[in-house]
Amino acid sequence: MTIKDTPEEWEIRATDTPFVGNKTSVRTDDVVMPDGSVVRRDYQVHPGSVAVLALDEEDRVLLINQYRHPVRHKLWEIPAGLLDVPGENPLHAAQRELYEEAHVKAEDWRVLTDVYTTPGGCDEAVRIFLARELAEAEGERFEAEHEETDMSYARVPVDELVRHVLAGDVHNNCLAVGVLSLVAARGGDGLDALRPADAPWPARPFTS
Repeated sequence: MTIKDTPEEWEIRATDTPFVGNKTSVRTDDVVMPDGSVVRRDYQVHPGSVAVLALDEEDRVLLINQYRHPVRHKLWEIPAGLLDVPGENPLHAAQRELYEEAHVKAEDWRVLTDVYTTPGGCDEAVRIFLARELAEAEGERFEAEHEETDMSYARVPVDELVRHVLAGDVHNNCLAVGVLSLVAARGGDGLDALRPADAPWPARPFTS
């Protein structure tokens, strides 16, 4: 048995979009099951996201602390953002988010991992990058708005951050998946064996 996710699409008898928001929408599909029954499935349609695990020369991860209204928490997270433009190159989007949210640039970029955040109820796909060789970005800081005006920052050693993830102190999925993937990669073939930053991403195809 090959352990690899495979694309597949079951027959849809009817579809509707009862809600359209600014960035996402809700879709309802009537899907034909293997036994022939038809079942209604509601899910959020999402443009996709990128996230950046930025690792400095002291083996610390750059974190931001931001209020997330749906869960009523201020969460420690890694820089992340939406793929606002259809077909947008995810590396360019990740570089933009790292600059806008932390005013940081990086010289070395790799794909750390790709995930579906909640595939039972949302089609969001996230590409998590590893960014190294960090430096302060040039020019003026990006003007923050809304929740971002209240953000704070920290740089946390990898080992300490792993303990926080396993202890349940931090809950952001990209942070947890990212730092644990980093540790796993180090214990395997090494960080330089990670996929290049422009590796294909079938979940969100992009142009170069």
